[in-house]
Amino acid sequence: MNAAETTSFVDTVRDQFPILKRTVHGGKPLVYLDNAATTQKPQSVIDAIVNFYTSSNSNVHRGAHAVSAEATALYEGARERVQRFINAESTSEIVFTRGTTESINLVAFSWGRLNVVSGDEILVTEMEHHANIVPWQMLCAAVGATLKVVPVQDDGSIDLEMVLNMLTGKTKLIALTHASNTLGTINRVKQICELARQQNITSLIDGAQMVLHHEVDVQDLGCDFYTFSSHKLYGPTGIGVLYGRAEVLAAMPPYQGGGAMIDRVSFNGTTYGDAPVRFEAGTPHIAGAVGMSAAIEWFTKLDADALHAHENTLTQTATKGLLGIDGLRIIGTTSTKIGVISFVVKGCHGADIGTLCDEQGVAVRTGHHCTMPLMERFGLTSTVRASFGAYNTVDEVNMLVDAVQRSVRMLR
Repeated sequence: MNAAETTSFVDTVRDQFPILKRTVHGGKPLVYLDNAATTQKPQSVIDAIVNFYTSSNSNVHRGAHAVSAEATALYEGARERVQRFINAESTSEIVFTRGTTESINLVAFSWGRLNVVSGDEILVTEMEHHANIVPWQMLCAAVGATLKVVPVQDDGSIDLEMVLNMLTGKTKLIALTHASNTLGTINRVKQICELARQQNITSLIDGAQMVLHHEVDVQDLGCDFYTFSSHKLYGPTGIGVLYGRAEVLAAMPPYQGGGAMIDRVSFNGTTYGDAPVRFEAGTPHIAGAVGMSAAIEWFTKLDADALHAHENTLTQTATKGLLGIDGLRIIGTTSTKIGVISFVVKGCHGADIGTLCDEQGVAVRTGHHCTMPLMERFGLTSTVRASFGAYNTVDEVNMLVDAVQRSVRMLR
């Protein structure tokens, strides 16, 4: 994609995001480069949520009136859209949760308590988000299992041979991120899921960072579970997705009890509904599902090739510019990456760089990014992270580089 094509693509996208027209700190244009934490929302998503509350607000299922039927159609229509988006075989494999974190906790509590026993092993990688570490630690502590960790190489990648060597007859689950929120590394999850399947090991993929950068086909990946959050996919906060293969979900006990997830309740005992409602106790986040559906609709209308080319241009431009700053080191240098760049600058604290960038209108994130073990592996406590979305421009990348350069000069 040449410069003119890149400009045309991003201009069309940016016009749909009202927040990008605002200014900060006395009139400076907002340069929003914190997309790995959460993305901004296009007008179509905002409108879908407003329209729901304006004209279709009601509780779903079992309502004997027109508005409830409309709300139910929107809610279940969102499930159908998610199914198509990740190419699940059936809507019964799509469970709505509060997000990736709750999805992983659901699997750890429901599938884990049923299948993992003392002496078993769970395999994760050194680059995992805390949401894909802590639930497994809690499960291991509860049942007497062991958490094993695949090390990250110096360039931020995972060695498949190392994964294979760490799988044993005791391994019950391998849980790993599709793309690292700190390093940007895209893991070879299809191959890892194949290794797991060959040894009858269950696989869970954290797709929170991947879904807004690349197409996801859960049947092609061959995973047992796949999770992602709406708010990182240009949708609202507070809702996400757990995909589980139908036969796996069917064998899992409920995660929470209450309304909607039951078949029959009596004081002599309760029977539960089938998946996915078995895992959706209580009134769901209906407006969230509507907004997520609108976000997926918006996202899937983008030219995927143009999006990939544009994000590659942003990442390459940012990498080249940042590496020109004296003392700056990028953490995660593998060539197979999403649009995430984490860096440190010798002699400068990341939080100070972040604050000074913000004063120049450039929004980045600093800290450990919920990957403290990964920070420890690289001998760090924090990095500065810039992460790109469909609406970011090459000019904004250049503003990032200039802001970091000025910040470093001020701190030195």
